[in-house]
Amino acid sequence: MSSKSNDLLSTVPGLYRGPGGAAAIIRNGNVESQMAWGYADLDRGIPMTTKTHFPICSISKQMLCLVIASLRKEPTSLIEKSSGTLDEQLSAELKRMLPELMGSADSELTVQDLVNMQSGIRDYWAMTVLWGAKPDDPFSIAHDAPRALERTKSYHFETGREFSYSNVNFHIVARAVETVSGQSLGQLLAERVFKPAGMKNAALAPNTAGPPLPIIGYEGSEKTGYLPAINRIEWSGDAGIVATLEDMIAYESWLETTYAESGSLYNTIAEQQKYKDGTLAAYGNGLVRMKLAGKDTIGHSGGLRGFRLQRLHVPSEHLSVVVLFNHEANVGAAAENILKLEFDVKEPPKTTPIKPASEWKGAFLDAKTQLLIQVDVNDANELFISIAGPAKMQLINETHAEHRAMTADIYSDKLHVNHIQANKEYYAERVQKPKGVEGAPPPKIDYVGRYYCGEVESTFSVTGTGAMLYGSFTGYLGNGPIHLMKYVGEDIWLLSCPRSMDAPAPGEWTIVFKRGGDGTVEGVTVGCWLARKINFVKQKN
Repeated sequence: MSSKSNDLLSTVPGLYRGPGGAAAIIRNGNVESQMAWGYADLDRGIPMTTKTHFPICSISKQMLCLVIASLRKEPTSLIEKSSGTLDEQLSAELKRMLPELMGSADSELTVQDLVNMQSGIRDYWAMTVLWGAKPDDPFSIAHDAPRALERTKSYHFETGREFSYSNVNFHIVARAVETVSGQSLGQLLAERVFKPAGMKNAALAPNTAGPPLPIIGYEGSEKTGYLPAINRIEWSGDAGIVATLEDMIAYESWLETTYAESGSLYNTIAEQQKYKDGTLAAYGNGLVRMKLAGKDTIGHSGGLRGFRLQRLHVPSEHLSVVVLFNHEANVGAAAENILKLEFDVKEPPKTTPIKPASEWKGAFLDAKTQLLIQVDVNDANELFISIAGPAKMQLINETHAEHRAMTADIYSDKLHVNHIQANKEYYAERVQKPKGVEGAPPPKIDYVGRYYCGEVESTFSVTGTGAMLYGSFTGYLGNGPIHLMKYVGEDIWLLSCPRSMDAPAPGEWTIVFKRGGDGTVEGVTVGCWLARKINFVKQKN
């Protein structure tokens, strides 16, 4: 094993502190370094090892895509007996599963749109908030997921035109693959991915309430203390695989040795995808393409309450990095930092900082999506733009800023963001906030009441008074928790959602109240980046 690689991995536990973890560096299909540290279970003092199982969460997505690539080459007997190609059979199954979405003759939704995150379908884990789920509630594949699909009746953007992360895409594909192939996803993964990759201990374990012992995932931090995370959802296709570090090393070795082989499973799914307009997409087949440490990199992260996971592959260097945490530290930063140290990436020389224009700071509403974009400038004059989470921007000049996923320009009260990674442009206008004492009630306070959305079958209840409002949702999953709401300006509020069934949670939902011709509130639009523009109508008492 490489002493340099050992030194690199030895920095991870101290920089990204928490109960425990495991990590490895693999080059040319061989392990350069691997280590496990800390505890799988703090209360019982059980050490973390390279044989400890982790739920690898969304890293499972690419493995479903490997299964599909395998079925195209070697179909099951049921696929061979049925009429049409695999893709034609899957398309027919999609129409059966999604009658509301695919009922029209011109519906263009394909399996490829789903696995490229270009479907335009709202994420079902975000939607569980609107359906009244509590963060620790159970969610069943057999009973709850079909009811979620029944309430999936529209898109939040045109299929194939944009990117938006949606776990339900892979849930749908997995169920269609099981039906068409005549085999369970667990069997397909075991035969077509785990066995050829040499992942001896990997398995599909959909129920997050019982990951293979002894591992425990932890919420919290060193400052607040660590608490065992409670998870009770089931998922399969969008996540669900459990694997050890040794399994992930075997997986990376298998991928590396087959990457350059034309027509291999990994070579097939790693081909860069496009949008309908021909623009190259950063996401496709459960893989994210990015530039890290100056190198073209392919990978994916994973997350569940109490767990954070990352795999990265740098094909040009025949190098892979795997980092697994049973806590919620920034695993992506940890994996990227290993690459930077591996490739001796030096921080650019410090230059005279650019002072951002005063117009940057504030909240801006994009009229098309009805999403709030927040811009903040800290005391060090660093600029952060939040759409799907805060992104630290680099100022090129006082009114133009860039990030690897987006660019932004400020023109007085107008904000233009080109979200390159999502193939999406936002044209947002500043939300005007009345002058006065911070925390004072808004000019109009007629928001309290009940609102209903027939499409998703959800009731939104607003209570409270003045600037302290509360929101909660009721739907087929129950009566959800009460969330705090914060006034932004005009008729716009934010609803805080730091915890939900999936992790990370949606965060903040944009709440835009709508007024009729007589000036009274008659509805509200609710949305977040994962589930946009859901319209509710105010109910009469």
